[in-house]
Amino acid sequence: MSTPNPFRSVPVAGSSTTGAGRSALATNTVLRNTYLLLSATLLFSALMAGLSMAINVPRGLSLVCSLVSMGLLWFVVPRTANSTSGIWVVFAVTGLLGFGLGPILNSYIGRFANGSQIVMTAFGLTGTIFVGLSAFAVKSGRDFSFMRGMITGGILIAFVLSIGALIASLLGYHFQPLVLAVSAMFAILMCGVILLETSDVVKGYQTNYVLATVGLYLAIYNLFVSLLQLLGFASGDD
Repeated sequence: MSTPNPFRSVPVAGSSTTGAGRSALATNTVLRNTYLLLSATLLFSALMAGLSMAINVPRGLSLVCSLVSMGLLWFVVPRTANSTSGIWVVFAVTGLLGFGLGPILNSYIGRFANGSQIVMTAFGLTGTIFVGLSAFAVKSGRDFSFMRGMITGGILIAFVLSIGALIASLLGYHFQPLVLAVSAMFAILMCGVILLETSDVVKGYQTNYVLATVGLYLAIYNLFVSLLQLLGFASGDD
């Protein structure tokens, strides 16, 4: 007996559903599959983060996990997104990022007196923001594709600034205002990405739920890390 696939495929041309009905059905299926896969990968990522925290892996492993996941995102995900293999690659990417998040969370919990509260607050805010923005994009049906260029440009600028801040830190110069500005930029930009990615699925611009899941997961991940940094600064640590 074959194992049922929870990620039902989008109806293809030639099915009995036609016209606008087929288009709406396809869009709803992509949206359903995206949220189903996103939920599964977020849970898996959280479990991996918990495992990483429990065994207290070194901070340097976060960088290794990030580099490996970036390699998978750039070179493997695009080649497997149209096959079932793409689902497992997404789990590999999100698992690595979750595992790499463990040392970061441990550092906040160990460094701040209210570290656990900071982590949970960042988690709660991230979840609330994601649900609110996604619901708005779905219910309103608005097209946010006009934001694509601004978001792309903003992410590029924020990335360059973050590299600059990292290099300055390695040289012994700590520009806390720059680090905070980058965190705030990323938090705002990730809100835009959530609106854009959800809108693309709703409007039918994005028909691949694997790619849609990756885009939304990365937005949630970066939003969480950015909020964590901002909340940490608000708690008074230099």
